Amino acid sequence: MAKHTVTLIPGDGIGPELTTAMTRVVEATGVDIEWEVAEAGADVMEKYGTPLPGHVLDSIRKNKVAIKGPITTPVGTGFRSVNVSIRKELDLYACLRPAFSIPGNGARYDDIDLVIVRENTEDLYAGIEFEQGSEGARKLIEFAAAEGAGIIRPDSGISLKPISIERSRRIVKFAFDYAIANGRKKVTAVHKANILKYSDGLFLRVAHEVAAEYKDSGIQFEDYIVDATCMQLVLHPEWWDVLVLPNLYGDILSDLAAGLIGGLGIAPGANIGADCAVFEPTHGSAPKYAGKDMANPTAEILSAVLMLNHLGERDAADRVLNAVRTVIGEGDKVTYDIKRSVTGSTDGCVGTQAYADAVIERL
Repeated sequence: MAKHTVTLIPGDGIGPELTTAMTRVVEATGVDIEWEVAEAGADVMEKYGTPLPGHVLDSIRKNKVAIKGPITTPVGTGFRSVNVSIRKELDLYACLRPAFSIPGNGARYDDIDLVIVRENTEDLYAGIEFEQGSEGARKLIEFAAAEGAGIIRPDSGISLKPISIERSRRIVKFAFDYAIANGRKKVTAVHKANILKYSDGLFLRVAHEVAAEYKDSGIQFEDYIVDATCMQLVLHPEWWDVLVLPNLYGDILSDLAAGLIGGLGIAPGANIGADCAVFEPTHGSAPKYAGKDMANPTAEILSAVLMLNHLGERDAADRVLNAVRTVIGEGDKVTYDIKRSVTGSTDGCVGTQAYADAVIERL
């Protein structure tokens, strides 16, 4: 049996509790994993002066695979997202967000099976911004006016939206390769090229070029405007298979897809690059619930399922997924959020670690 060394980033808020539940489940499969713990997030700011110490990135580069708990990101002020920084530093260009139904969790739909593939490194999330009143903002406003591109109010803050040929090409290729490897049937490129003709228009053009290269693969291809996609995801979720999107749209539709299956508490995620992969749940750190043994660890555990598949441990991944499905389907040892969604009450719910115990019992 192969031995794997995996960087474990517990995170903050409810992160340490979730990663504890996850590691217990993974270890119970019998897969030989050594966890190399690397702390990041708000809790290490005082010690290191940064929420993302260099040794965390070094550990991921060395081990090639990491799994993390949620990490707090301040809204509006403070340090930039640790999650975004990890993706940028390691060029984890593909965000993989499967959304599939698990019967018994109280979701509005019970037949969802789709995958969001989100470009991770550019678009508005590239972080190229100019603060209102800054010299850079003033120069951009003057440049736009001089070029006849449009009038920007002088009291504006400005964020740039770069979309490149190379990065559009690699994310669409990733989507097609994922579809082929996982027995999917269709790839849909989602965009706003009808309005954003030079950024989204480029993404759409490249997507069609890549699709032409895969014309003999058996994978269907289509493109859809992002606002129409949002509506049709709700009206006809059965239409969709693999959706590939620029960064911002991918972030928004990932959460929409999570809503279709019952919420972020059961939505796994992965960020994958040419050299490294980082697996993580897609919800926040919920600091008000920290230490209360309440949080639902399903998204963290299902992120470990993605990690196990990535490591080639498919049998263990299947056993964990089936155990989660069984526990949620039975409904008597689930956390408060699932119990409330199903029954309207939290009576009879269990805590984070008791839920993990139930999953372990069914492996």
